[in-house]
Amino acid sequence: MKKYIMIAFCMTLFLTSCKNNETKEEETTSTENTDQQEVIAIERREKVSGIQYKMMNAKTWLKSNETNEASLQIVMDANRTDKKNLAKMDSIIVPNKLDGKREDYLPFPLQVESIKNIDKIIIFSYPTQTFAAYKNGTLDYTGPTNMGREKDPTPTGLFYTNWKAEESTSTFDDEWQLKWNFNIENKLGVGFHQYELPGYPASHSCLRLQEKDARYLYDWANQWVLADKENVKAKGTPVIVFGSYPFKGKKPWLQLLTNPTSFEISEDEISELVKPHLETIIKEQKNSKLVAQNK
Repeated sequence: MKKYIMIAFCMTLFLTSCKNNETKEEETTSTENTDQQEVIAIERREKVSGIQYKMMNAKTWLKSNETNEASLQIVMDANRTDKKNLAKMDSIIVPNKLDGKREDYLPFPLQVESIKNIDKIIIFSYPTQTFAAYKNGTLDYTGPTNMGREKDPTPTGLFYTNWKAEESTSTFDDEWQLKWNFNIENKLGVGFHQYELPGYPASHSCLRLQEKDARYLYDWANQWVLADKENVKAKGTPVIVFGSYPFKGKKPWLQLLTNPTSFEISEDEISELVKPHLETIIKEQKNSKLVAQNK
């Protein structure tokens, strides 16, 4: 009888040990899965094809299209301007198709596989005077910009969104009111915000936007988190500004008149642009998530 009791006791110990080991293995597997990056699949999209451009008198075009908000938006984007300044122009470029989306007429690619692990990133192109906001490698939003003039160029490189204000006063002129202002370089006072778009780089180093675009990015991007007045605990959304503008030449987008596809920014170009910064961006992204979790 004692023999059977001992056998039963040993079996109980064995089964309990196996169960504990299984639990530990499950916990280990769970921890490993948490550390692994989520597999993100990007939906491949294509831009509308067959778009051609022609030069037209601005006042003539506006006379019959001013009330068509969708067409007006596309033509403003194509000319890197806003409604007020479009009316001041003599000649403008106008696409033959006006039923597409904004992204069909602007040069950034609709997806970039190599940046799919970046939650959010904003990229500004000096040569094309456009910007793009990507979420996990997919183009989320795009529009025109007017960046720094030749005398006061916008600095290029990697930045992060810092503080923001619905309205602030320019450090260059206290009469300039900047709406939906999001700073990206605190010491230099550089940021993106709403202001007039004359259709060429004209700012004092900031990145001017149409108001609807400035408002969108204002809500879309993340602010920094400060440890105290001197130290940053977590950085905001990464921002890359790249390229140069031919100040002595013609507006680069005029080449669309002869070659509608020559002005496109390729997926490979964006990949090469982000590649030197990718490790840093991912590191800061992980830190921001940890800070958010520990609030």
